[in-house]
Amino acid sequence: MQRHVLVLGGARSGKTAFAERLAIRSGGSPAYLATAQALDSEMRERVATHQRGRGGRFTTIEEPLALSQTLLRAGNSHDVVLVDCLTLWITNLLVANSDVARAVEELVEALAKMEKTRVILVSNEVGLGIVPDNAMARTFRDLAGAAHQRLADICEDVYFVVAGLPMTLKGATDD
Repeated sequence: MQRHVLVLGGARSGKTAFAERLAIRSGGSPAYLATAQALDSEMRERVATHQRGRGGRFTTIEEPLALSQTLLRAGNSHDVVLVDCLTLWITNLLVANSDVARAVEELVEALAKMEKTRVILVSNEVGLGIVPDNAMARTFRDLAGAAHQRLADICEDVYFVVAGLPMTLKGATDD
């Protein structure tokens, strides 16, 4: 049984770099499942920068919405899959008017089936700031918080990354 991991942190906290190190050490055939959609030039440059930083160490899979199904398929040929990031996935689902809570439960069900593949989930902790000033932002914050709680419950290891330093919230201490 693989130990699934949830890595939380703020923007530019170092959470992705930490998750990448975990993934490289976790298996010989890592995949990087990216949920971002490059809809403008700034986002295209961010995606390109992330891809250059990974070099050839990962097989990249891009999927903005159908995360659970794509994760299960990736598990057929990879022993570790890094998902970056859940908050972008939740945003994509919201914009598509999808049922986010149901999609999170589908993700939980998919993770339960992935006994031979380690999954490392990366997400932004967005609940530490001020209360957002509009309904959609508050809904997003609430959905992300609920998703984090649900996934932290079922993941064996949970980390919170601040200033590039991982803090173990649950499970094994790792760097």
